[in-house]
Formats: sequence, structure tokens, C-alpha cells
Amino acid sequence: MADIITAAMIVIGDEILSGRTKDKNIGHLADVMTAIGIDLKEVRVVSDQEDDIVAAVNALRARYTYVFTTGGIGPTHDDITADSISKAFGVPCEYDARAYAMMDAHYQKREMEFTEARKRMARMPRGAEHIDNPVSLAPGFRIGNVHVMAGVPAIFQAMLDNVVPTLSTGQKLISATIHCPFGEGVIGGPLGDIQKKYPETIIGSYPKYLDGTFWTELVVRARSQEMLDAAASEVQAMVDALGSEPA
Repeated sequence: MADIITAAMIVIGDEILSGRTKDKNIGHLADVMTAIGIDLKEVRVVSDQEDDIVAAVNALRARYTYVFTTGGIGPTHDDITADSISKAFGVPCEYDARAYAMMDAHYQKREMEFTEARKRMARMPRGAEHIDNPVSLAPGFRIGNVHVMAGVPAIFQAMLDNVVPTLSTGQKLISATIHCPFGEGVIGGPLGDIQKKYPETIIGSYPKYLDGTFWTELVVRARSQEMLDAAASEVQAMVDALGSEPA
């Protein structure tokens, strides 16, 4: 179990909770974490309220190897993620000299005013490290095991690409899929027994429906081929014992 690396995600923003914005970052992070052998264990969506953000950050950073946040690091008054993360870690939120100089030069080059609103994007907790942003320049940051990134999907994905090489990765899950012509009500009991017998595996059941036919897709996941083969073999034997047609 020593090489199991875990992660959690905090999606920040009233616009997500109201439905005005549809999140596209959870699925991307899940795909990337799975690909590099990190288990994404929990996702929380919180409002633009400092106390809610602080509580979520402190709860999850104590429980998981890594925490990733999205949203709330822009130039507007409700972009309070940097302040909230600073409060969670008990450090000041202040202008980062390198971020400030970089952004000042960027706006001068574009002959645009470096307004107070834009300056907000150069603020981060004291001691934080930059997460480079190749799309719109304004950096995210890392402090402790918490990685703070933008909510705009293209920017989040670009930032995550820069974060991934810095992460410790675990042993990747491998999987086997078994077709089952029966519904979960039929297989629930025996499938649960197999899961108890193989606690180091993850056995999922996914109901399917197509052209008037119901069936269940069974997926067994494990970190060793031996364990995967043993559990998958028993799942297949369970399905075979039930026959080829639903009862």
C-alpha cells in the first residue's frame, strides 16, 4: 500500500453551483490521475465563501497526498481563492514579486494598463511556488501539497501539464471487463461476496440499456495481474453459473 498515491479536487465557484457554468475539469483531472497511477478519491464543489474554501482545503490536504483546486484566481472581487488558501495555511496573501514583474512587463508590451484588478492575479500565499500558465501568463501556485489553478478548462489543462512532472506517481490500476446479461438485483449478493474475498481489488457494476435490452458491465480493477486474474475469474464463473439468459 506504500505506493498508493491519492488526490482530491476542490472546484470553487458560485457559477458551478448555480449551473451557469458546466464543469469540464473534473473529468480531465480524473483521466490524467488515472493515467499516472494516482487515485482521485474525492471531489468537492464549494461556493465563493472564504470559510467554505478554508474548511475544504484543510480537510482534504490532511487526508490526501495531493489537492488540486480550480477557480477563483482571476481579477474580480469574488476571486478569493488566493486569500482563502493563505488563511488555510496561516500565512499572508501578498504580491509575488516575480509574478508582479512578469505581468507588469506583459501588459506594458501589449500597451495595456496594469490595473488594480489585474494586479490581483499576482497575489499568492507567502512562500508559494509558481505553476506556469502558458495560455494567459497569470500563474497558479503550489503551497504544501495544494495546487491552485485556474477554472478556465484550457488554462487548467495547460497548468496541469506543468504540474504532472513534479508529482510522485503510484502503481497504476489494471482492469478487466466482464459482460453480464443480468441486472444488479440478481448479481448484487454474489458480487459483494467476491469483493469481500478480494479486498485489494475494486469491483464495479455498471447497468447498461440498449435497444430494449438491459445488461450489466462488470469491471474488476487491481494493481497486480495475479490479483486481477483471480478476482476476474471468480466474477466470470459467477456469471457463467447464472446461465446465459436473465431469469
